[in-house]
Amino acid sequence: MKACMLAYTFYDADNRVRRYAEALVKRGDQVDAIAVAREGQPAFEIIQGVRVFRIQKRLIDETGPVSYLIKLVLFFFRSAWLVTIKHLREPYDLIHVHSVPDFEVFATLIPRLMGARVILDIHDIVPEFYASKFKVGERSIVFRLLVFLEWLSIAYSSHVIISNHLWQKTLVGRSVRPEKCTTLINYPDLTIFWRRPSPARNQDEFVMCYPGTLAWHQGLDIAIDAVSLLRDRAPGLRFFIIGDGPDREKLRSMIHERDLEDRVFLKGLIPLEGVAEIMAGTDVGVVPKRSDSFGNEAFSTKIMEFMAMGVPVIASRTRIDEYYFNDELVQFFESGNAGDLATKILSLMQEPARRAQLAARSAEFIALNSWDVRKQEYFELVDRLTIGHSPAVR
Repeated sequence: MKACMLAYTFYDADNRVRRYAEALVKRGDQVDAIAVAREGQPAFEIIQGVRVFRIQKRLIDETGPVSYLIKLVLFFFRSAWLVTIKHLREPYDLIHVHSVPDFEVFATLIPRLMGARVILDIHDIVPEFYASKFKVGERSIVFRLLVFLEWLSIAYSSHVIISNHLWQKTLVGRSVRPEKCTTLINYPDLTIFWRRPSPARNQDEFVMCYPGTLAWHQGLDIAIDAVSLLRDRAPGLRFFIIGDGPDREKLRSMIHERDLEDRVFLKGLIPLEGVAEIMAGTDVGVVPKRSDSFGNEAFSTKIMEFMAMGVPVIASRTRIDEYYFNDELVQFFESGNAGDLATKILSLMQEPARRAQLAARSAEFIALNSWDVRKQEYFELVDRLTIGHSPAVR
């Protein structure tokens, strides 16, 4: 089978896109990926057997909906051109399109008409994502238009993958038939995120880490406030923030204003393998999402990646995380409360037995909920869609 991953993302740093592509390659399929590039990345590269085509540079500096939309539209036309040309030369059996945005799925129009099967993978539900990112109401015209576009994109697709069960309920209620959708959460890839010895470091330090998007709904300002509150009580506390996003400069200014340059470090966006190496030297992971925003129902793969590496996790008490986890798996704190987060950080610093307990329970959970265990569900979906529907025989 020949497949294509189509995603407005940095392929090397996106776990969800990579795990699908590399799993298909490992079972013998041929896979291309069409994505965006950071400064200095090559336009073409082979990563773990996947042919990666980077067709557009991206700097995550969007200041409003217009600048964000312009970049998405530009990628849409460039990706539509490339995927069509490549399909005409050597047809794809499957094109797996990753949203955001939903309308990227229409870039597959010519291959779809010629027989390719198309999966729309909804990482984030776009109307709610847009409302949170640009602070618009759910009764606004824009929100309603996005719901309509969501419905249209789903109707066009051969099948839909949804990234968590809460959003599956939302989409079934407004845009998709139950039989046309499959829920696959962001299971960790154990070929990248696995338990390994901690690298040598200063034993007087206690390292906390966040890997992910630097966006308001992720609550990183709350975590920085918590570190500030612990300045005197936990002088050895260090906080590594890995990733990029629209709040990068706001967070940088916040770190400077609180005189935390020696405590909080912005590491930037790095490939997943590098993220795993940093996480291996971490004492605790933190996921400080806001429960009064998009983050309340946005599932964080970083929690399960920390679990897979034996790192205990402190997470805000959100609806989505309480759906999948409990107090025996993660240390919850009150969302939005920097004081409570500081208390929980200090508690775990002082209680190594509690950290060990969380790590042990997490290992049991991951044994049943890793990509190694769950990828067969994806293979069965792909085979069901493509067998008997190859463009080469139509």
